[in-house]
Amino acid sequence: MSDTEPLERLCVHESIDEKVPIDSFLDALDDLPVPVEVIGEDAALDETDAVASYRPRDGFLDAGWVHCLRAGYDEFDTDAYERTGTPLTNSTGIHGTTVGELVASYMLMFARRMHVYRDQQNQRQWYDPPYEQPFTVAGETVCIVGLGTIGRGVAEYADGIGMDVIGVRRSDEDVRHVSTIYSPADLHAAINEARFVVAAVPKTPETEGMFSTAELEQMRNDAYLINVARGAVVDQNALVDALKDDVIAGAGLDVFETEPLPETSPLWDFEEVIISPHEGSTTNRYHHDLAELVEEIFDQYQSGDPLRNRVA
Repeated sequence: MSDTEPLERLCVHESIDEKVPIDSFLDALDDLPVPVEVIGEDAALDETDAVASYRPRDGFLDAGWVHCLRAGYDEFDTDAYERTGTPLTNSTGIHGTTVGELVASYMLMFARRMHVYRDQQNQRQWYDPPYEQPFTVAGETVCIVGLGTIGRGVAEYADGIGMDVIGVRRSDEDVRHVSTIYSPADLHAAINEARFVVAAVPKTPETEGMFSTAELEQMRNDAYLINVARGAVVDQNALVDALKDDVIAGAGLDVFETEPLPETSPLWDFEEVIISPHEGSTTNRYHHDLAELVEEIFDQYQSGDPLRNRVA
């Protein structure tokens, strides 16, 4: 990349406001040695501009480098970036702790019935659950499908609270905190063992609809499905049917086929479904996490070094 023009400006697209306050993100980029400007839909860009955005825009292809402020970059046309030679990077690698905590909270809530207690609290009811319902997660098995940054973060938390962690990934290389690794071809055998099944794969043509009727029927009827991947990884209609028919015990869902989840979705009506609004990575420090990554890749670009998280 030594023959590229150096970057003279970082353009922050206004779409970042969907996840973090723009002013906070700009403040976290104070140390960047070029001007940082907020841009809208019609901004003119050239190869001396870098762009950080939550959503894609056609005009970004004129920039020198574009950074997707999400781990999931499937909305960006990677073929177009390949054709123009514009580097595209994403924000994978910074969500292990935050999403790991979210998954741990789902599992603990289901096990210790906290979601039910909160519902009863809202009704001012002193609720005593059936004796057989509460359980401890220690000693239970969690199967994590996808052992990238998010999956490894989940594994660390699950191992830390005494769970047996198994995983599914293409490589059979050992992963810390994971006792057994299955290949994707053995997905059904892996999920059949677990009290909790966590979807943590990226959205690709291979993973779209990965969890449908056949997979849900392979799960234990006392098992919970947790989706912190992308909404399309789980067949939502099949999930609703499985919940209605008690094929599985419940689901913790942070991502959905349509977001926001429509008011008419039957998923709202299940006591054993916990819904969070795609907030797995979001904390009050998320803007710092994103800014540190952007600054690191910016320095790599200026130095002509390989770019971290380059996807096109």
